[in-house]
Amino acid sequence: MNPASEDIKDLLVEQSSLGLTFKTNLFVGREPDHPNDVVTIFDTPGFGPMLTMTKESRYFYDSIQIRVRSEDYLTGYELALSILDFLHGKSHEEVNETYYSLIQCVNGPALLDWDKNNRARFFINFNVQRR
Repeated sequence: MNPASEDIKDLLVEQSSLGLTFKTNLFVGREPDHPNDVVTIFDTPGFGPMLTMTKESRYFYDSIQIRVRSEDYLTGYELALSILDFLHGKSHEEVNETYYSLIQCVNGPALLDWDKNNRARFFINFNVQRR
């Protein structure tokens, strides 16, 4: 099973209307200094996995954060909102041999900060249920 960030990355790349290409303007785990306009996905603490009497269940309640950085405030916000609209409520999807029962936005998009190069950074958090 991949980290949830890897699977979500593949979902975002497949959605051509977002214009995201892995290692060009979409990254996982580390936000690069360049280019100026990027999307980065981070695995964040979620809830513990489901515990059953037999301990055979592998049902996870993961969490991810997606950060959108842009030189232009409105452009960054609009991309973050488009990502939210695409992922929120996505259910019953299989990605890289992992079944996703639900992807749910829990907040965002919200302004995180302005980085040292005066680029706006927005974040969105999602809870993910998968097995």
